[in-house]
Amino acid sequence: MVKQGFRPAQRAIDLADAVRATPGLSRDALAELLVRHGERPVDVAAGAFDEGDAAALRGAVQRLLDDVLTDPDPGPGADADARTDRAAHALNRLLADCGARPRLSRHDGQPWHLHVDRGDDVGWADWFLASSALALAQVLTEYGRAAWGTCASPRCGTLFLGTGPGSPRRYCSPACASRERVAAHRRRMR
Repeated sequence: MVKQGFRPAQRAIDLADAVRATPGLSRDALAELLVRHGERPVDVAAGAFDEGDAAALRGAVQRLLDDVLTDPDPGPGADADARTDRAAHALNRLLADCGARPRLSRHDGQPWHLHVDRGDDVGWADWFLASSALALAQVLTEYGRAAWGTCASPRCGTLFLGTGPGSPRRYCSPACASRERVAAHRRRMR
């Protein structure tokens, strides 16, 4: 059964942040992250998700990081349209490379859901790239911009998905935003 609140774009961000922080993230840590995001424990057990799968998945996550998620954000006042265009073109390339053709799939007792990979038997890396590219493309079209980024706090750098209300986010959390506002205020007061 697909878990309530399944969020593939957030899964992409969380895996990317974990692999960026620990490039050699273990098979077990990857499996734990996948389970937290709705995969069944039996599907990521050592026999079904081995070290080769983990290495391929880490490579796919790194590609998503390099091609889409960590696109340089020129900061406030810069051309947001250019950043969105770069993200859209990168997502189109990923979808094309994954042979993405939308199809409905129902397997392992799950309800019907959308897939864009080559089939139910593709590897973890192909599945991750295709599903993440689709999820991020949906976010981009819904918000009209690349609604993800890297925290602007020099002490943080965490990736985030900024799909909440209001203007585009610059920080991963209210704590980072407050810390930076306080630091800027103290600098001004000196």
